[in-house]
Formats: sequence, structure tokens, C-alpha cells
Amino acid sequence: MKLKLFYAFIISVFAVACTSTQTESDSSEEKKEVVEVPKGEVTYSADTTSLKGYFAVGEGDQKRPGVLVIHEWWGHNEHSRERADMLAELGYVAFALDMYGDGKNTNHPDNAGKFMMAVVSDMDIAKARFESALEQLKMHPNVDSEQIAVVGYCFGGTMALSMANAGYDLDAVAAFHAGLGLPIMPDSAGVVKAKILVANGAADPMISEQQVEDFKAVMDASAVDYKYVAYEGVVHAFTNKSADEIASQHEMLNGALAYDAAADSASWEEMKILLNEAFK
Repeated sequence: MKLKLFYAFIISVFAVACTSTQTESDSSEEKKEVVEVPKGEVTYSADTTSLKGYFAVGEGDQKRPGVLVIHEWWGHNEHSRERADMLAELGYVAFALDMYGDGKNTNHPDNAGKFMMAVVSDMDIAKARFESALEQLKMHPNVDSEQIAVVGYCFGGTMALSMANAGYDLDAVAAFHAGLGLPIMPDSAGVVKAKILVANGAADPMISEQQVEDFKAVMDASAVDYKYVAYEGVVHAFTNKSADEIASQHEMLNGALAYDAAADSASWEEMKILLNEAFK
């Protein structure tokens, strides 16, 4: 895949988690319901597509907000699962979803481009897979279905923003190194219900200054509650600790991708603030 196709995407553009019960008898032969809490890898589906997601759940059985995690264009991999684990440590129930099917992922840009385009070329498919994942999360016994956020990275960030723009009832969306070519228009005021955070690298070659200006102008005109943060000198994929290794393997990505610990930490803190405000 040509690098310009990768750039073009960046600027352009859900049943196992249900509860099950069993009965036990105590000494008085009373029966009680035992709720199994889904954790780790689960299989679910959207239409005829088998999907593999990942639940990360902290200690305790109290109801709490749920957070969907949408992966980068590489697919459902350790990066998205790691982020789900980190969200669980903050007290949320996190579900790292699968937008490609069968949990497939890759480190090669050609394959990633093919996986991605199969989804973004038909937004009905994208919505169906998002909705299925959303249903899995809301059915989790520890999730308060009235408190839902979405966190996305790269392709996942763009998807998260697009789902907010599609009018889904979300409390917050945090998009990291995400494309800004969204269908939000000034006359769509009130459609986007979520508080929005976009955290991008100021030196991201996938995003021009004009695109940032246009994005902000449309968000302002649409009266969306948002914050845009740009980290100076930071390029694409700054939250992915494997970014440097991947970039070194593919000449077309050399200089375009790099992990940045400071920006990763700072953007995570921004997300924590967003979630705290959205769920209070």
C-alpha cells in the first residue's frame, strides 16, 4: 500500500459477554444465583462475522462505567488489550473490541490497509460491529449501562469520533493520534452527545495544520464540548510502545511513527480528567 493511501485514510474517514447463571445449594438447600463475570478474551458476533474481544475488569462487583477500546489500524492486538487493562486499573470495566473479525491483526501496513478499508468502505459494517461491542459492554454485570465512553487509537480514534458523530449515546470519547476527516457539519449541532478529547502529535505527518483548523472550526460551529491537545515535536502512534520497531521495518513509515513516553503519559492524564468529568 502506498504511503499516500495510508495518509488518505487518516484524514478521511459487538454473545459471550452476557451473564450466565448456575445454582448452588447450601446446607439448608437454598438456591442462589451465581453471576459469572466475563473477563479476558470473549467471542461475539456481528451478523455473520465472528469477533474476538477482551474484557478487563477490576476488583469488586459494584456497578461502574464501561469503556470501549477501539484498536489502531493494525487490528485487535496487545496495545488495545493493554489499554483495557489500564482502564480497569482506574476502576472501569473496559472492553477492547474487534473491528476486523476473528481478532486478526498485523504489523505490515499493506495488510493493515486491507483490513481497514474493508471496514471504512462500508460504514454500515463499522456501525454493526461497534453496536455489537457496545451491547457486550452494556450487558456486563458490573457495568452501569447509562455510563459509557469510547477510547480509540489511530483508526480507532477516527472510528470513535465517527460513532459519536453518528449520534450514539456516549458520555465521552477520547481519540489518540486520530484522523480528523469527520462528517461533522455545522448543522449537526446536538447530534454529538459525548464530551470529546482529541490528543494528537503536533508533528504528525498524517495531519496538516489546515485539517486541525478545519476540525476545530466545525466542532465550534456544531457546539460540541471538546478539547484538542497537540504535543509539540510528537508524531503518529505516540502511545504505542512498538511504534519505533514497526517503523524501522517499513521504510514508508520511517519518521512517521514513534513512541513518546511523555506524550503518552500526558494524554492519558487528559483522558482521566475527561472520564472523571463525564461520569461525575
